[in-house]
Amino acid sequence: MADNRESWGSRFGFIMATAGFAIGLGSVWRFPYMVGVNGGGAFLFVYILICFAICVPLFVAEISLGRKTRLNPVQGMQLLTRKKFSPWVLIGWLGVLASLLIMSYYIMILGWMAAYLVKMVAGQFNNITPAAASGAFKSFSSNPIQVTGYTVVMLVILGVIVTRGLKEGVEKACKTMLPALFVMIIVMAARSLTLPGSTEGLKWYLTPDFTKITGEVVLAALGQAFFAVGIGVACAFIYGSYLSDDSDLPADSSIIVSLVTLIAFICGLIIFPALSSFGMSPEAGPGLVFETMPVLFAKIPLGRFFGIMFFFLVVLAGLTSGIGYLEAVASTFADLFRLSRKSSTWMTLGLMLFLGFPSILSQGPWSDVTFFGKNCFALADYVSGNILMPAGALLISVYTAYKWKFRNFMEESNQGSHGIIRINRAWRPLVVYIIPAAVAAIMIKGL
Repeated sequence: MADNRESWGSRFGFIMATAGFAIGLGSVWRFPYMVGVNGGGAFLFVYILICFAICVPLFVAEISLGRKTRLNPVQGMQLLTRKKFSPWVLIGWLGVLASLLIMSYYIMILGWMAAYLVKMVAGQFNNITPAAASGAFKSFSSNPIQVTGYTVVMLVILGVIVTRGLKEGVEKACKTMLPALFVMIIVMAARSLTLPGSTEGLKWYLTPDFTKITGEVVLAALGQAFFAVGIGVACAFIYGSYLSDDSDLPADSSIIVSLVTLIAFICGLIIFPALSSFGMSPEAGPGLVFETMPVLFAKIPLGRFFGIMFFFLVVLAGLTSGIGYLEAVASTFADLFRLSRKSSTWMTLGLMLFLGFPSILSQGPWSDVTFFGKNCFALADYVSGNILMPAGALLISVYTAYKWKFRNFMEESNQGSHGIIRINRAWRPLVVYIIPAAVAAIMIKGL
């Protein structure tokens, strides 16, 4: 156990920071386009079911392991297994590698987010047409100098926040940004739902067509749930290591997953009714937020004001997410290499920027460079989302069920519980059989 480990200043701060790290990448950017290409309401139904049936127990397990060891995931698993090179230590290494690889392309998306906020403030999207919006996005994203400039600005902001420490940096920033983000999302959803013709988009989003629930849709929802909640990326383990024994893990984890799911759901209420109102397709893919939303704001009253609010919201979401991924990697490197928080943070950011250049270049000069039929951006997304995250989650689920054993997992997780939500024996079939099988399925699909 690490007695001198940093700790959270409050339960609220822990919940805001932990929910915040998942919301940017999973809920605001990735969730809407995944819904768009996977059948609307059918995908939403399966996604919500998976979040609570599979992600909550896995999330509790990962946070419990962090709290139990009070260490980073690599050294924590070495402590639990009493072996430096135990196969279970891969839980830590895979999580750190997944976070590092995700950030290698997510920093580019952070640059896009910041640029579009600036462009919206400058009025560059006034009266823009769909063709012009698509062209503007391709022109900007294919310019590595501009994208790198905005990316560096966002990385510096992340570095300043994380180097300030857990309480004064990570916790304080997320306690401010996440509530602000939530308020803006509510305002944006209310505006979208009052647009003429938005009802059809709302019906498409909320009404599941059960004939569209295929194996592909289920696996896509499972993968998206891992992204949204942040399973197998070391962050839950790291954030859990800052908790005390009296923290209520089952209740807090349920609140965090509920917040992540709720914000993703409300983001859908912003985008799909608005797309329907103006007859636009929800199947734009990863560029959905950047190619279609400026057109929408150009067509509604006070569109520039709401556009600025929306992209400021997106930037906040991106920062809360980036903080979590950076903290997971930087904290682990600081412990492993005996570095100060400041040195480890800036070293990690430099490594992320270096690894991010291929993704940035893949949108322009390296657009024809492919590996296994994918450009660098798509390959990083594929390897992190379809291989590393499921592999880490599979190891966590198998370790919890068969090495740690369900009874020990239940007792550790319930320590500090106030009885509102507790792990009980009814969870056993889910934890021991269903979750490992479900995670193995997405792993096989990914491969």
